[in-house]
Amino acid sequence: MSMKTFLGANSREVLRQVRAELGEDAVILSNRKAGEQVEIVAAHPALLKKMGQSLPAAPSQPAGQSHGMMGELRALHDQLLDRLSALAKPGANTGGASAVRIQRSLMKAGFGQALAEQMLERMPENAGLDWVLKVLERNLRYRAGDEEIVQNGGVYALVGPTGVGKTTTTAKLAARAVVRFGPERVALVSTDSYRVGAFEQLRIYGKILGVSVHSVRDAADLQLTLSALKQKHLVLIDTMGMGQRDSRVMDQAAMLDACGVRRLLLLNATSNLRTLEDVVRVYRSPGVAGCIPTKLDESVSLGGVLDVVIRHKLVMHFIANGQRVPEDLHEVSIPYLLRCTFDSLDTTAHAAHDALEFPQGALAAHAG
Repeated sequence: MSMKTFLGANSREVLRQVRAELGEDAVILSNRKAGEQVEIVAAHPALLKKMGQSLPAAPSQPAGQSHGMMGELRALHDQLLDRLSALAKPGANTGGASAVRIQRSLMKAGFGQALAEQMLERMPENAGLDWVLKVLERNLRYRAGDEEIVQNGGVYALVGPTGVGKTTTTAKLAARAVVRFGPERVALVSTDSYRVGAFEQLRIYGKILGVSVHSVRDAADLQLTLSALKQKHLVLIDTMGMGQRDSRVMDQAAMLDACGVRRLLLLNATSNLRTLEDVVRVYRSPGVAGCIPTKLDESVSLGGVLDVVIRHKLVMHFIANGQRVPEDLHEVSIPYLLRCTFDSLDTTAHAAHDALEFPQGALAAHAG
């Protein structure tokens, strides 16, 4: 791809254009004032490789020296980005270079550009990643799920798209309640009459736990069933998995609202940020009491799910990281989640998954 010229009112605006069109690794070749505007000449990352291959000395140089030239070009590219970012705010000093490195770290961890920029606009000079972690920690909301849900009891429906782990998570929650109150105080309900074997899977979990399992078809059926189970301490409803663009999502929400059922929204940590945003936008309603991020063991980065939790002010009650019942459901520890999120930037995906094995005692319950 050939070089391209970008114009804007300031460096920040032009850098946004560069990133949007050429990506985060775009090659910044030059910048200058063009009248009242800022002009940046940039190229696709592929040009960097082409430049390294076409250097006159490259054919006669050992491979190590050729790679060295490429490395120097990449370093120059990074320095230019840092300097341009430092100029993005009036009166900004060399702290701008630190800011752009932090922004890169946030986005590599899976956080969206909007959240990253909002944080950096408020970041004091000379602040670093520690400041960012404290801000994230203050904005991530959670409750001790064992106290809020298991101890207090009530009726909860687990909702979310297909494959997010609703049935397994339902069984995990039920197992925690059975340990405290006994199987006779817990009941399971399924509203999934479409998916083959859905009720059977829940029935098997119920048999293992020794709790009653019920199947309902509509709002009237659900109302009658809940009335019959009103003496139970905790009733958990496993709902049908539907894509966030399925029109039946609204019908399901109306049915649960009519019966006064609170919901726990399950968020798949392996989904990209745009998908998670779409899921929350459609599924969230006043009846949603909070969320449970799932499949943490399968996710390369956790920034995406934490991003939507922060921006939509969702309350996390538990986190789930596997299929084992009930072992793979844990109380929320924000410092631990953030450590896993940013440590993964310097490790392989395999090592990041190993870190999510949750050593004994790693997730202590905290007051919300």
